[in-house]
Amino acid sequence: MKVLIAGGGPSGATAAYWLASQGVEVTVLEKTSYPREKVCGDGLTPRAVREMQLMGLPHGPEHGYRSNKGLRIRARGRAIEVPWPSLTDFPAYGLVRSRVGFDQHLAEHARAQGAQVLERRSVTETVRDGDGRVRGLSAAVLDERGRRTGETERHLADLVLACDGVSSRTAVSAGLHRRRDRPMGVAVRTYYETPRSDLDWMEGWLELTDGTDPQGRLLPGYGWVFGVGDGTANVGLGILDTSPAFGKLDYKKVLADWAASMPEEWTFDPEHQRGRVLSAALPMAFNRTPHWIPGMMLLGDSAGLVSAFNGEGISNAMESARYAAEHILEAIGANGPAQREAVLARYPQRLAAEWGAHFTQGRLLAEAIGHPRIMKAALATGMSVPPLMRFVVQTMAELTDRPPRSWQDHAVAVLDALTPPTSNRAAPRKPGHRAAGTEPGAGAKATAETSRVNHRD
Repeated sequence: MKVLIAGGGPSGATAAYWLASQGVEVTVLEKTSYPREKVCGDGLTPRAVREMQLMGLPHGPEHGYRSNKGLRIRARGRAIEVPWPSLTDFPAYGLVRSRVGFDQHLAEHARAQGAQVLERRSVTETVRDGDGRVRGLSAAVLDERGRRTGETERHLADLVLACDGVSSRTAVSAGLHRRRDRPMGVAVRTYYETPRSDLDWMEGWLELTDGTDPQGRLLPGYGWVFGVGDGTANVGLGILDTSPAFGKLDYKKVLADWAASMPEEWTFDPEHQRGRVLSAALPMAFNRTPHWIPGMMLLGDSAGLVSAFNGEGISNAMESARYAAEHILEAIGANGPAQREAVLARYPQRLAAEWGAHFTQGRLLAEAIGHPRIMKAALATGMSVPPLMRFVVQTMAELTDRPPRSWQDHAVAVLDALTPPTSNRAAPRKPGHRAAGTEPGAGAKATAETSRVNHRD
């Protein structure tokens, strides 16, 4: 089986590693060239670290990683330290490394296993056969400045993995668009040269205020300070779309005002800012579905796998890549085309089983904290009862053992069992609306449109 991957970030590079390490022919089309910037907090929780361990990816300080003990939560004038729990399934430490270095490290790790990673290839559309099955991708070749050279390529494969992020040209060209009934967030961040670069904790502030509101109402989101260990800290904020102010705020100004409120000795000021202030959307809780159509799987941010609890997406992206690889490898050994297709089609069920209940809980929380009164009451309760806050944080970060061992594990297992899972099936269609990829002649049209370009099979 030949696999084609759109996007060389955490999901794409991880999938490429697992498949190439098992002898599968893999090609990755990466829009940019490494190293490249990505908007992220740069924090890697123990869930992400576990995926790195499974891949054999070295992550010591000599490789640019800064380890940490856990989360330090700040709100209502106090701080609560939440150490990463000691579990059987996960390590008891987290990491911080800028995405500039982390994504390149992952891509190089995949290349070392034999994956072909083609940089400066911008996917333009899916290629389909006459039956509508995805058979490959068309891509524009970019120059070193990221501009189109005029050259195009067509890459064919047995299976396509959409790993090209929240905007996912691969998924959109196949008719898979964002679901408006699922939450969305925005992340804004920059770097400051600061004495807080060597923090032993990832710090989160749970009180963000709307500067345009005379009463300074709370926004549904949080701010963070993650020490990178290179003399800088990643300072940013994430806000959910459950706030009436979402989309109306000047997020860069909110970040600047929040950073300016910090102690002067932390040097979160324009003089010590390093790099630009950048923002990006956070696709949450299966906000693009379905995750499988004939010939193509959706992974990571393309599938909307960011947690509405904490905005974390890297660990889920890497886990979805491992799950996809496991299904692909099983399909390769299947007895005939029908059985192979059935194995691949079970991939969405794997995602739903892993995150369906968790995403439902996150969606409920996102709606609740969109109301300032509920947000204030929750903070007052949580910050006044540290053991409760530690349990909540552990639950939100999905750090429990399976099968359950501790009372926390059992409590989360019961909660998940009682929670109706968020569906990752196709969104309900309006009367007369055809499902993605089922338009008459869609496959033939796509094939005809790409017949003029170069073949890179």
